[in-house]
Amino acid sequence: MTQIRIIKKYPNRRLYDTEISSYITLEEIRQLVIDGENFEVRDAKSGEDLTRSVLLQIISEHEDSGQPMFTTGLLSQVIRFYGDSMQGFMGSYLERSLKVFIDQQGQFRSELNNLMGKTPMSMLNGLTERNMDMWKSLQQGFLTAAAGTMNKPKDPKS
Repeated sequence: MTQIRIIKKYPNRRLYDTEISSYITLEEIRQLVIDGENFEVRDAKSGEDLTRSVLLQIISEHEDSGQPMFTTGLLSQVIRFYGDSMQGFMGSYLERSLKVFIDQQGQFRSELNNLMGKTPMSMLNGLTERNMDMWKSLQQGFLTAAAGTMNKPKDPKS
C-alpha cells in the first residue's frame, strides 16, 4: 500500500510538502494530480482535511484563465442538485461518466495508433457506436438506482 503524501496548509495560505520538506504552490499540487500522486492537504493546526477545497481552488483558477471547461449553464445545473433528492447520486454519476469518457479517449488514441487498413470514418463510427452503448448502459444503471431510491418506503419514524 502506498503512503499518502501530506501537504500542510498554514494560516498564511502557504502549502508545505512534508515529503520534500519544502513549500509548494497550487501549480505544483496540480502537477501532483496530473502525475497520479496520492496526497492529502491538511490544516497545519487542526489536521482538518482540506484536499477538496484546494482542488476546487485549482479548478477555479484554471477556469478563470484560458478557455473554461465548465459553462455557466453546466455549473448552474450542478448547483441545482445540491439539496435535491438526487444529490447523492450526482457525484458518482459524474465520476462514472468521466471514467467512460477517459476510457473512450484511451481507445480513440489506441485506434489512431493502429489505423493501418482503416479509414478514419469507419474508426469513428465504431467508436461512436461503442460509446453510445456504454452511455446507454451508464444511464440505465443511473435510472435504475434512482428509481430504487425513490420507491423505497419512507421510514415511519421520520
